[in-house]
Amino acid sequence: MKKKLKKLIAKRPRRNQEPELKDAAPRITNETVAAHREEVLGTARKYIYPLQHSKHRIVLISAALFIVTSVVFFTYSTLALYKFQSSSTFLYRVTQVLPFPIARAGDRFVAYENYLFELRHYTHYYENQLDTDFTDPKNTPQLEDFKRRALEKVVNDAYVKQLAEQNGVTVSPREIDDRITIMRNQNRLGGNERVFEDVLKGYWGWSVNDFKRSLGQELLAQKVAAALSADTTKEAEAALAELRAGKKFGDIAKKYSDDQRTKNNGGEFPRPIDRTDRYLAAQTTEALFKLKKGKVSEIINTGYALEILKNLEIEGDTIQAAHILFQFKDIAEYVDNLKDEKKARLYVSFPETK
Repeated sequence: MKKKLKKLIAKRPRRNQEPELKDAAPRITNETVAAHREEVLGTARKYIYPLQHSKHRIVLISAALFIVTSVVFFTYSTLALYKFQSSSTFLYRVTQVLPFPIARAGDRFVAYENYLFELRHYTHYYENQLDTDFTDPKNTPQLEDFKRRALEKVVNDAYVKQLAEQNGVTVSPREIDDRITIMRNQNRLGGNERVFEDVLKGYWGWSVNDFKRSLGQELLAQKVAAALSADTTKEAEAALAELRAGKKFGDIAKKYSDDQRTKNNGGEFPRPIDRTDRYLAAQTTEALFKLKKGKVSEIINTGYALEILKNLEIEGDTIQAAHILFQFKDIAEYVDNLKDEKKARLYVSFPETK
C-alpha cells in the first residue's frame, strides 16, 4: 500500500512546476527577430499576391473598355459628321470639345464647330419663327442651300483671319462691347437685357456670347477691308480737306460720293432720320445726332464704308441730313485673291439639288 501511494505521489506534478505547453509561442530574441519577421510576412504573402493580381486585371479590363468605347465613339462621331452630316445638339457639343475639321483654308484647318455654329442659327430661325420642317423632303433643297452658305462663310472667315494676321488687324472685346452699346442706345437690340437675350434665343438660338462671337467676326472683316483700302481713306481725307477749305457740301458729294442715289442731290438723304432709324448704320446715326445744325462731321467709319455727314435741319426729334459715302472694296475680292494663292479643301460635300 505504501509503495502504491509513493508511486501516485511521484506521478503528481508539484505545485510550483508548470506543465509543458505543446503550442507555446516561440521565444523571440535579438538573434531570432529577423527570422521571425520573415516567417510572419511569408504567411501574409499568400493573401496579398492574389489581391495584386486582381488589381492588375481590373486595370487591364478598364483600359480595354476605355479603348473600345473611344473607338466606338470616334467612329460614330466621324460617320455622323462626315457621312450623314448630322447637326444635332449632341454632335455640336462634341465638336466644341474635339477639333474635328470641316475644311482646310490654305494651311489652316476650319473647325467643324464653326460650321455648325452658322448652320444651326439658320435652321433655328426657320424652324422656330417660320415653322419650317426640315425633315420634310420638300424642304431638303433649302436645307442644302443653308449648308453650302454656312460652309462658304466659315471658310471665308478663315481667310479673313489670315488677312487680319498679315495686316496686324485685331478686334478687342472693348470694341465689340462699344458696338453693342451703340446699337442698344438706338433700341436696335431690345429695350433691356432680358428682351435682348430673349430675342437672341428665340430667333437664333444664341446666347449673348454667341452674338458677340458673330459680331466680332463681322467687325474683323470690316477692319480688314478698311486696312486694305488705303486709297479710299486718302479720298475721304481729300474730300474733307476741300470742305474745310470752304467748298460746298453738295459739290463735294457730287465729285466723290459712291452713293448713286444721293450724290446728284447734294448728298441729301431722301427722308428725315430719327434715333432708331434702321436705314443707316448705327455709327452714322450716333455721329449725326452729335452734330449741330449746319455742321459737318469728321470721317466716320461705318464698317464697310467711310462717311462725311452734314446736319442740314433739325425737325423735332428728327434730322434732315446729307452725306458723302466712300465705299471700301468688297472684302470678298481680297478673300478670293487669297483663295487663288492658297486653295481651300472641303471635307464634306452636298448632293446636287434640282
